[in-house]
Amino acid sequence: MSTAVIIVIVAVVVVLLIVALVALPRMRERARLRGRERRLDERREQVVTGHREEAAHRERRAEVAEQRARVAEQEAQRERAAAQAREEQANLHERGLADHELISEDERDEFEGTSAVPDDRGAAEPRVDRR
Repeated sequence: MSTAVIIVIVAVVVVLLIVALVALPRMRERARLRGRERRLDERREQVVTGHREEAAHRERRAEVAEQRARVAEQEAQRERAAAQAREEQANLHERGLADHELISEDERDEFEGTSAVPDDRGAAEPRVDRR
């Protein structure tokens, strides 16, 4: 072999060694950086998943609370209606329009002729509040 070929081969080997020595640390650094990015992406995904699961759990709890509130509102409306019915009953009794509810069958003779039990002639009329 000629000396020129040997020098070219040695030069190519030296250049390759220099490139390898310079490029190898950069390649290792890039690989480490990609690994760190991958770990960061995994952690990020875990946190996102955790937040979304918590959000879904809270959403379900909010729906249950809203449903309970609707049930409570309906119960309140029923109670208001019952209170209003009692108030109307009280008004009827106060005006004497429900006196028949105050006596039992065995007391009808005793109260005959009153607003509770009008007599057969219809002489007694219900008492009307004159306030």
